[in-house]
Amino acid sequence: MTDTHEDVIWLDHDDRTALFIDGPNFHGSSRDMGFDVDYQALLGFFRERTKLVRAFYYTALDVSGEHTPLKPLVDWLSYNGYIVVTKPTKEFKNGGQRRVKGNMDVELTIDMLNLAPHLEHVVLFSGDGDFRRLVEAVQQRGVKVTVLAATDVTADELRRQADQFVPLQGFRPYIQRRPEHDDLDAEAERSGLGQTY
Repeated sequence: MTDTHEDVIWLDHDDRTALFIDGPNFHGSSRDMGFDVDYQALLGFFRERTKLVRAFYYTALDVSGEHTPLKPLVDWLSYNGYIVVTKPTKEFKNGGQRRVKGNMDVELTIDMLNLAPHLEHVVLFSGDGDFRRLVEAVQQRGVKVTVLAATDVTADELRRQADQFVPLQGFRPYIQRRPEHDDLDAEAERSGLGQTY
């Protein structure tokens, strides 16, 4: 292995690959680690090293009329190479307390199973143990599965099932937003283009 990125994640340049990003899980983990994800760099990393077929980003959105901070990110992703899958959050009252729920596991599962016959490699950005059976089903179709997530929040059964587990901590240098992006964002805002993410 001559290139340093190969020490972090094993990729085959000829593999048809798809990314499946559990938005809340991935975003929460990166925030807990103290960094913002550069989604442009993330996409570029896989485009340079695989035959990237699709990159999916899943998140629930609050459509109650209030401004959601996710909307600019979702818009940027959908205009810049990602397939964004959303659904409205559902609000519940529990003892007078407002709770918001928006689970995207079913949508991610259906998309991965539908696309699996056209892939050699899937990269799942989530540590949610509920995906263990999905990973197994995709592997039974002959597809390699990499799980990329924060070590401390990844279910042990998911790590064991994956062909490869990549700790987000080790992958961080390749996808962390750099201060120069803040300068680009300020320039983009002045010109009306929005953030670069």
